[in-house]
Amino acid sequence: MSAKIPEPGASASLAKTVSDADVRSFAAISLDDNPVHLDEDYAKTTRFGARIAHGMLAASLVSAVLGTRLPGPGTVYLGQSLSFKGPVFIGDTITATATVKAVRSDKPIVTLETVVTNQRGETILTGEAVVLVPQST
Repeated sequence: MSAKIPEPGASASLAKTVSDADVRSFAAISLDDNPVHLDEDYAKTTRFGARIAHGMLAASLVSAVLGTRLPGPGTVYLGQSLSFKGPVFIGDTITATATVKAVRSDKPIVTLETVVTNQRGETILTGEAVVLVPQST
């Protein structure tokens, strides 16, 4: 199955409520056991006042949008810029949205604006992805 080359302006989103289990699993997989993610007592002493999810956990939802929705299955990252704007707390519902900015005319390469927001409409993360869209053979 190959993804279709999308048109500029096309957009897709994916939402997820971040759970304690998600954060603990991500810590185990990534080896990032920073106490701000895992230790409530420690996290209470930080500027956030509570545990927060890994920034890359939020960013991974962008990857999910690209590989499952737009452009879709088989899409491969060539690059991704990220700018973290705010924390994701356990229990937040975050939505990753990818919007096509440009499509190269000479190759199946697409540039997308990437944004993650929370349930309050606050921007958590912004960036730009460049992906290769596989073509049917």
